[in-house]
Amino acid sequence: MEYTEIERKFLVSGEFKHLATSKYRICQGYLSADPERTVRVRIKGDKGYLTIKGASTADGLSRFEWEKEIAVNEAEMLLKLCLPTAIKKTRYIVPLDNLKIEVDEFEGENAGLTLAEIELDNANQQVNLPDWLGMEVTGDERYYNSYLSQNPFGKWK
Repeated sequence: MEYTEIERKFLVSGEFKHLATSKYRICQGYLSADPERTVRVRIKGDKGYLTIKGASTADGLSRFEWEKEIAVNEAEMLLKLCLPTAIKKTRYIVPLDNLKIEVDEFEGENAGLTLAEIELDNANQQVNLPDWLGMEVTGDERYYNSYLSQNPFGKWK
């Protein structure tokens, strides 16, 4: 089992929804938002998850990630213990060659922010980026969900 997440993150600057093959709602909160060890509780569609992530590499491209599916009612109970603010978003899945782009359209205090993540097999993997992707924000901690839960996009100046 692989425990390293390797991904690039981008702002979205164009239309993508017509390319999506599926979408679902996500609600998530953080039991710990410490950058060295974030602990996330998530309800994704009709499933619950507990995820622990380690510190990112200097370039922000990869980090340790462990995830376990839990019962939705357990996730609902744990969400009540999370730090403010819960992240709510709709995730769209857009195929890209043999990869997939996960596009998150944020709601609530993070409304107006749309981010895309491309999970890679290795850090040097070449990707043909679609033109609807905007500026790359890989490694910019302001765009980490754990940061957004404490510093919502709607309050940025």
